[in-house]
Amino acid sequence: MEVGPPLKSEAWKAVATVTDQDRLARLGLAWQEALAEARKSNPGDVAHEGKLLLPRSGLPRPAPTPGSYNCRVLTLGKATAKGKSFESFRPFFCYVEVEGDQLTIVKQTGSQRPSGRLWEDDDPNRMIFLGSLALADEEQPLAYGDDPKRNMAGVFERIGAFRWRLVIPWPQSDAKLEVFELTPVDFTQQPQ
Repeated sequence: MEVGPPLKSEAWKAVATVTDQDRLARLGLAWQEALAEARKSNPGDVAHEGKLLLPRSGLPRPAPTPGSYNCRVLTLGKATAKGKSFESFRPFFCYVEVEGDQLTIVKQTGSQRPSGRLWEDDDPNRMIFLGSLALADEEQPLAYGDDPKRNMAGVFERIGAFRWRLVIPWPQSDAKLEVFELTPVDFTQQPQ
């Protein structure tokens, strides 16, 4: 019997915790519940975001170009009673770089700074993000897996020309879904 090449997902699944694999497996449910709540409370805001908030809209060639990006985050759905059904935050800077044979994403500013690696997946229209959260004045983020409470797992997709998104289902926050939008920064606006 001939054995084919290994699945691309085997590499990220060997690193991802069982909890994060479960979160990623329930991505569709996160989209469904979070969007329903956000559309009920903020229908105009959800409609305004267009393709950014449309599930299953990933395009081929999801890998971003290394460099600086304007990033903003939206949270959808309430995971706790005190959460909001829809919230949009001010843009911040993040950076994509090549580290070995993988791409990494680092949020450069703010009190909570996600950082992690992008892994190829069996679905050619997406990559898998595994990372962690740096807090306050920490200079370096913890490695993925060092503190399960800071682990982040998501799906990275290209959704248009020079436009990407990172979707974190069931994040360890007050939301059911976090959506990060990434668009390239004009070189004159890059942080020092």
